[in-house]
Amino acid sequence: MLRKLTASGAAIAAAAMGLAVGSATPAVADPCPSGALCAYLSANYAGDPGTVYGDNNNLLQYNKFNNAVSVSNSGTQCTVTIYSGLNKTGSHQAIPRGYGIGNLSGTPYYKNIASNKWC
Repeated sequence: MLRKLTASGAAIAAAAMGLAVGSATPAVADPCPSGALCAYLSANYAGDPGTVYGDNNNLLQYNKFNNAVSVSNSGTQCTVTIYSGLNKTGSHQAIPRGYGIGNLSGTPYYKNIASNKWC
């Protein structure tokens, strides 16, 4: 089951500074394949996910990451870190395996997951 990282005003400010924050709550997600980082065009993982595997320096070339409203980690081994800049630059947020962020609104990653790195 996917767990959701929730954001408060303080959490959003911390995310903008690149600090990992959030609390786990149960969430329901459309299927995100095992081993994938998934981006959704709607809040709370609604719709068909865009998927990537491995480390990526430019996710903005993919519509669902360039316009992401929610994101989930279905990795099989570890945490994934998302970045607001290309080549793993800018603000960053770690998402533990089995967790997601159901609403990226108000964060540097809203419609802007630019790159990622696993573990």
